Amino acid sequence: MVTRREFLDTLAIGTAALAINSTAKSYGQILGSNDRLNFAVIGLNGRASAHLDSLKANKDTARISHICDVDGVILNKFAASAEHELGYAPAADKDFRNILQLKEVDAITIATPDHWHAPMAIAAVQAGKHVYVEKPCSHNPAEGALLVEVQQKYGKLVQMGTQRRSNPLIIEAVDKLRNGLIGTPYFGKGWYSNTRKSIGFGKEVPVPLQLDWDLWQGPAPRQSYKDNIHPYNWHWFRNYGTGETLNNGTHEIDVCRWALGVDYPRRITSSGGRYHFKDDWQFYDTLVTSFDYGDKLISWEGKCCSGMKYYGRDRGSTIMGTTGSMLIDGGGYEVYDLKGNKTSEVKAGAANSSSDLTGRDSMTDAHFANFIAAIRKGEKLNAPISVGNIAVTMLQLSNIAWEVNRELQVATEDGTIQNDSEAMKLWGREYEKGWAPHL
Repeated sequence: MVTRREFLDTLAIGTAALAINSTAKSYGQILGSNDRLNFAVIGLNGRASAHLDSLKANKDTARISHICDVDGVILNKFAASAEHELGYAPAADKDFRNILQLKEVDAITIATPDHWHAPMAIAAVQAGKHVYVEKPCSHNPAEGALLVEVQQKYGKLVQMGTQRRSNPLIIEAVDKLRNGLIGTPYFGKGWYSNTRKSIGFGKEVPVPLQLDWDLWQGPAPRQSYKDNIHPYNWHWFRNYGTGETLNNGTHEIDVCRWALGVDYPRRITSSGGRYHFKDDWQFYDTLVTSFDYGDKLISWEGKCCSGMKYYGRDRGSTIMGTTGSMLIDGGGYEVYDLKGNKTSEVKAGAANSSSDLTGRDSMTDAHFANFIAAIRKGEKLNAPISVGNIAVTMLQLSNIAWEVNRELQVATEDGTIQNDSEAMKLWGREYEKGWAPHL
C-alpha cells in the first residue's frame, strides 16, 4: 500500500475532490451510535446493495455511517437509495483512505473490483478496522496468504462473503453429511451456468469526469481507460478480475470442500477456453477443473455463455457418497439413493439463479448477523478469512493451471505450487509502484 507519507499527503490534497456528506443530521447519527457498530460500505455498484439491505436488517446492532465509491454517479445514486432505505444519510466519500482514518468507523465492507479486495482489507485491518470482504478475498494467491497473515498479526476480524456458510439449511446438510447420511462422501461437483453476452472490443476514450480512474486502478499496473471495463466488465480482464471461476465458483467449491472436510488438494487440472465469442474477454467462458485429494475429488464446471441447467438449476453442488448423494443449493438440499431416486428434501425458498445477488437475501442477512455478533460478543465467525481463503486459492490455482496448460502439483499444507517455477511465478502479481500491500 502507499507509504504513510504518501497517505498523509493524499489526505491533505484530496479534500476538494471528495463528495463528502457532512450534514448535521448524518454527523449526529454517527456520534450518537455508540451502542451500535458503525460500518462503512465501500464499492457501491453491485453487492453493496445487499450489504445495505443486510445491515438494515441488523439495524439494532449496526448502522451504516459511511459509504464510498470512486465513481461520483454511482456514489450519489447509492447515497439516495441508502437515505431512503435507512431514514438517515450516511457520510459519502470518494477515497476509502479517509474513512480508514476515522476512529468512529468500527468495520468496513468491501464490494469493490477484485484487485482491490485484499489490499483494501489489509489496509483496513492495519488501521484497526474489522472487515467484511466479498469473495474472492484476493486477486491472487500471494495476496490471500498475506491477508491471512495480516489478520493474525493485528487480530481484527475478517469475514469473507461466502454467505452459504451462514445458511441454516446448508449448515444442517453438512452436519448430516458428516454424520453418515450418504455414507462416506468422496466426490463433490460444483457448477454454474449463465448466458453472458460479448463485451466487444473496447475503445480508448477520455475518463468519465465522475470517475477517479487512478484510484479505481489503485494497486493494479496502470492502463488506459477503455469503454468496456467499468463498471462491471472488469471481471473479465486479468489486471483487475479473476474470471467466472472466482466470481461465482467460489461459492460452490467452498460448499464442496466444506462438505468433504478437505483443504488443499494434491493435484489440480484445468481445461477450457473462450469459445463463444471473440472479443476483449481475457479469461475462458467455459472451464472444467479437477481437484484431486487422493481419496476424494472435487470438480468445477463453469459455463458463462450456455444456460444449460443441471438438476434444473443454474448453479449448485452435488456430494456423492458410498450410500447416496446430496444436492445442495442456496434454497436447501435434496437426498438421493445410489440409483438416483430422491429420498428426501428440505427447502426454505427457491434455488439460487445465476443472476448476481444484489438485493436482500436471508443468507447475507445471517452472514452479517454472525459477523456483527463476532465483533460484539465474540461469536465464532462462520467464514473467517483463514477458511475462506482456501477455496479462493484453489480456484486461483485452477486459473493458473489453465494458463500454463498443465497439471499442477500442490503442497497440501499451504497450496503452493511444487516443482514448477514458471507456474509459481503466477502466485503473485506486479503492482503499481508504491501500491503493493505489505505486512
